[in-house]
This record gives sequence, structure tokens and C-alpha cells, in this order.
Amino acid sequence: MPVDPQKGLIVPPDAPWAMVLRRPGQALSREPFHVGNPLPGEVRLRVEACGVCRTDLHVVDGELPPMRSPAVPGHEIVGRVDAVGEGVTWPGAGERVGVPWLGGTCHVCDYCLEGRENLCDAPELTGYTRHGGYATHVTARADYVVALPPGRPPVAMAPLLCAGLIGWRSLRRAGYGLRLGLYGFGASAHIVLQIARAQGRDIFAFTRPGDVDTQRFARSLGACWAGSSLDAPPTPLDAAIIFAPDGALVPRALGHLRKGGRLVCAGIHMSDIPSFAYRPLWHEREIVSVANLTRDDARTFFTAPECADVACTTTAYRLEQANQALDDLRHGRFEGAAVLVP
Repeated sequence: MPVDPQKGLIVPPDAPWAMVLRRPGQALSREPFHVGNPLPGEVRLRVEACGVCRTDLHVVDGELPPMRSPAVPGHEIVGRVDAVGEGVTWPGAGERVGVPWLGGTCHVCDYCLEGRENLCDAPELTGYTRHGGYATHVTARADYVVALPPGRPPVAMAPLLCAGLIGWRSLRRAGYGLRLGLYGFGASAHIVLQIARAQGRDIFAFTRPGDVDTQRFARSLGACWAGSSLDAPPTPLDAAIIFAPDGALVPRALGHLRKGGRLVCAGIHMSDIPSFAYRPLWHEREIVSVANLTRDDARTFFTAPECADVACTTTAYRLEQANQALDDLRHGRFEGAAVLVP
């Protein structure tokens, strides 16, 4: 039987537990995790699958400032509701729902009142300010969980809760240009590629230098060109999205845009952007960022016809293998997305 490292007590094997971050930069530890009953307005879920996102890596590695300690990462959660708090009318017990990064907002700041809840001044963020899904159970605000389409297995749906939703928001921010570049071909990019192809766009995939396997993977999904981030595409791009957390890609990608093109920075964290000349920005090129997501992003993503047939390439890990999954993500050892399964 596992032992509670804080109290030295033997824990029943069926007791709730989680992979816990005690200090940024350290490995997660398997620990008993008391979830308790949901508060008014909340639901409790038995976790079926939780995707491993690069934002989790930024939290664990300390690239984002710690918001709570200890913390349970994970914000691409699929689970079954097993308890409902007071006042909740949906979802009901037994329903399968998703829990994304945006776990709640204040409803009173200027951004919330303007309908831009992704910019809320006091957001609740799953796996960051709230405990997340690297656990057997999790609680969530009922009005921020996501209705999921029936018939898809939990492992296949988990990456859609962030890689899919952030990719969808980034794609809409990129505009409707036909030639789209994707920098950093991981979980989000391999989903966005499929959506953009369904919209009739041409996709140009940029990977780490020398990563011919990922370039081959991108072409297999329909990219018309795939090469290194150091390469120039064969034609100027209408828009590009940077998913990789490498600020040096910004001036490089900007230089590959046609006049009036738009560059979208999709990550929550990026290394410093080096200085660059004004000339590549001229001719009404734009650089924009994506921050978080909204509940409307989820509603439109899961109902849009071009998103219906998106297939996630996943590598499943047992929940106790969370450290291995994070390290494999850190070093690009798998295609698509990693998913933890309790």
C-alpha cells in the first residue's frame, strides 16, 4: 500500500491521489489527495484522462510564477461527474464533461463586462490557481465545464480541451488567409492543421531543425510543405501561428509574411523576442497574441463542422508516469499529444 509522505500513514489503494508539485523545478510526487465534496456551484469528477500540455511544463519548470503550493497540474481533463454541489442544474451525476484551462472568472472586471472573459483580471486557472487533473478526482466550477460530443474516447478528447481550444482561438485570430504557417508542430499544431485543411487552406509546417520525423508526420496530415524553422517557405504566407515557446521565431516568421499578413503568438510563455528591424513589420503586417480562452471558444469548437473529424494522435501514460510524460514533451519524444490515464 502507498504511504502518505506527509503523515507516514498507510493509505488504502482505492483512496484518491494525485501527482503533486511541491516546488517548481522538482519532480512531481505521488501523494494522497483529499478532494472532498464540491462547494456550491461546483461539481466533482472522477478523472478518466488528462492531457499533458506545454503550459503544465511551464508551471512545473517554474517558467510561470507559482500560484499555489502544493499544486496539482493539468487542465485538459475528461471525467465523469460523481458529485454535484448545491445550486448546480447542469451537469448531472454520471455525465462526461471536460475541464479546460479557464476554470472561472470574476464577472465584475471591465474585461468580463465587455465579454472578454479570457482577459479577466482575477481568473481561476485549472492546474495553476486551482488544482488540476493529474489526479484521480478533481472539482470544477459547473458553469465552466465543457459539454463534450458523445462517442469519442476520453484519451482522444483530452487534448482538445486546450491544444484544440487554444489552436482554434489562434486560428480564428490568424484570419482567413489561404497560406498558413505553423511553427512548433506539437499537439495544437497537429489539430489546427486538420481544421485548416478542412477549411481549404494550404499549411506550411515548421519543426525543430533536423526533425524529419515530425516533418513527415505533418505531411501525412496534409501539410503541403514541411521543413525546419530555419528554412524559408516556398511562397510568402498570409498568416502564421507560433506554438513553440521560442521568441527568436517571431522576427523569423514575420519575415515570411506577405504584405498585410498576421503573426499569432499562441503560447502563455515565450522566451524573449530579439530586437529586429522595422522593415519586416512594415506594409501593415501584424503581431498579435492569444491569451487563455473563453467558453464561447469551446462551444464553437465542439460544434463547428470543420472540427468534427479532428483526430488526435496521442501517447497514453499511466498517471504515475506524469514525470516521464513531461520529460518526453520537454524533449519532443512523441508525435501529437501525451495523455495521462488514472
